[in-house]
Amino acid sequence: MLLLNRRKTLLAATALMFGAVGCGFTPVYAPGGTGEALFNQIEVVAPEKIKTRNTVAAFALVRALEERLGRGGSTYALDLTLSQRSEGQAITAENEITRFSIEGRSDYTLTRRSDGVIVASGTVNNFTGYSATGSTVETLAGERDAEQRLMVILADQIVTRLLSTDLTAAPTE
Repeated sequence: MLLLNRRKTLLAATALMFGAVGCGFTPVYAPGGTGEALFNQIEVVAPEKIKTRNTVAAFALVRALEERLGRGGSTYALDLTLSQRSEGQAITAENEITRFSIEGRSDYTLTRRSDGVIVASGTVNNFTGYSATGSTVETLAGERDAEQRLMVILADQIVTRLLSTDLTAAPTE
């Protein structure tokens, strides 16, 4: 009886997989896919030109984006803004904060340089946390690490949205 259920499950999964092929689904990194069209084609704005109060975070965000998208392309320009704030999360009875979260937000705009058309734009946000229960050095190291992780998370979200963009579609106005 259990074997019959496994067969039905496998048959259903196979049918679903072949059904997805006929629906126009194209893998992002396949030849002709969005991944190939964007890799090494995007110039990410210089970190010092990103509107933010934290230039270290801006450098980390740009580095993470360039690791995923390549560097120095001339077909598209990616402009960014970045904001973040820290907030206490765990407070003891003695009113001491033992855990912080860093909330980050980045607005992005991908512009095609040939005609100035905005191909994609949006906002991504997320958070990371760190503990403040150790020494001052441990807390500062935790904060820096949390900030670096947050920039990687934001970069991953931006890249995911860019890779899901239909570059051939006419721009919406």
